[in-house]
Amino acid sequence: MIKNILVPTDFSNYAYSALFYATRLLASKECTFYLLNVYDQLTPLEGGKPEFLMGKKLLEQLKIASNDNLTALKHRINLDNENPLHRFETISKKGNLVKTIHQMLNPYDIDLIVMGSKGHTGAKEIFLGSNTIQVADTITQCPILTVPKQRDFSKPKDLAFVTDYKRGCTKKTITPLMFITELFDAKIKVMHINEEEELSKEQQSHKEMLELCLKHIDHSFHWVRAFSDKAVAIDDFLKTKGIDMFAMVYYKHSFFERLIHEPVVKDISKYTDVPFLILPYKD
Repeated sequence: MIKNILVPTDFSNYAYSALFYATRLLASKECTFYLLNVYDQLTPLEGGKPEFLMGKKLLEQLKIASNDNLTALKHRINLDNENPLHRFETISKKGNLVKTIHQMLNPYDIDLIVMGSKGHTGAKEIFLGSNTIQVADTITQCPILTVPKQRDFSKPKDLAFVTDYKRGCTKKTITPLMFITELFDAKIKVMHINEEEELSKEQQSHKEMLELCLKHIDHSFHWVRAFSDKAVAIDDFLKTKGIDMFAMVYYKHSFFERLIHEPVVKDISKYTDVPFLILPYKD
């Protein structure tokens, strides 16, 4: 169940699009959205930073600007959303984004983090976005949904789950994916990049475990021939299968971790139009 959603924002269009997408995704559910803005002395002040504003005075101005912008954001999303099931709370914090998110997860009982993603050419940031990479590297308590560019909402009917079967996957791990799937009566397409002629015994066992987890969900299994660039293989699968959202489990020292830490994507069109659900592994 997803009830408490944390949405970090820098007040950009990308961040707003991610927030709006999340409200549409969870339109039928009663939930609270926590709108978080984190600032520090390096945060640009609207209208430029006057040279005489330093130290405490600068931070005071940044705090005022943060709270004012959050109030405006809450007003805007209430107007655009008009959903009595949704509640919005604003939180302004001085500090580091990743550390602040960490500190909020337990006190606010956060079930999902939603982040907008801009993407930058020729680097790993295409795949996620630099802030999201930092968050994914350190947050293991709850899933992260990244919404690329200014994505218009459409009901997710076909979801992809990307795996190499080299790690086991529990029902608890994929519960957020199943929640979204059931919410929209969607289908899950399990994508495996075929790096070997056949699965090892361990991989076969992991595949069977996944099949058990998905037994009450409409699903299918797909083998994709190995590419030298796995990101291209995934992107091609998402496009050809008309995927509306894709998910992967984030294990340390895994295929996924290698993927996001290599400059695997050269074309700015890659990974910029499909929302991505990052699932932390849970026993």
